[in-house]
Amino acid sequence: MESVNQVTCEKRSYSREFKSHQHEFGQFLFPLQGSLDIQTKWQAIKLNSDHCFYLPPKLDHNYRSIDRNEFLILDIPTQYLPEDTSSMYIRLDKQWDSIRYLLLEEAKSQENTSSLVDLTRYVTNKLQISNPPSIDYIHKHFKESIRLETLAKIEHYHPVYYSAWFKKKTGKSPKVFISELRLKEAKHLLISTVWSMSKISEELGFENSSSFTRWFASCEGISPQKYRILNNG
Repeated sequence: MESVNQVTCEKRSYSREFKSHQHEFGQFLFPLQGSLDIQTKWQAIKLNSDHCFYLPPKLDHNYRSIDRNEFLILDIPTQYLPEDTSSMYIRLDKQWDSIRYLLLEEAKSQENTSSLVDLTRYVTNKLQISNPPSIDYIHKHFKESIRLETLAKIEHYHPVYYSAWFKKKTGKSPKVFISELRLKEAKHLLISTVWSMSKISEELGFENSSSFTRWFASCEGISPQKYRILNNG
């Protein structure tokens, strides 16, 4: 098992043959050119220029690249990492793209400077507070019908493992997490609007007002109509 004692940031390329290992440190992979196939026990992804990927310590993984490739790699000793991190597939938005640029500048200096350590601490903190892509998807689409398979596919996880991963991440099952978001929005609409039950049920993706009323009452113990009256004084 590979280990490092200090933060390392450098460019690397990978061969066409699958190789397998694990390491004692965390690792971020930022694509610069080409793609990389990565497989873990429950996950299989093709990492390209739209995403970066975090590998936690002690995770067995296979990897290869079948095209011309170059990646920026940040190896992070465990003392800089939060406890019990899991792999994360992260879309390279403007903020993460800026992080990649700053890390590239550090890699050019070929020195383990304090600025690289500070940047690494920033990256690991962002790792803790960033929502995985599937949770972002839930926040955007919780009013719609969401299949577990859809969420698992976003993270490139097997559906069976995804449920366990999600509960470890949030403390709740996907079903409960989605239901709580819907309930919060339902309460907001009941208090802040004069919309009819039909309008609210339609907004939240229910087939009709009866199914919405039954669902709300099962969650809160009172009907949505009564909840509105009690909370509008």
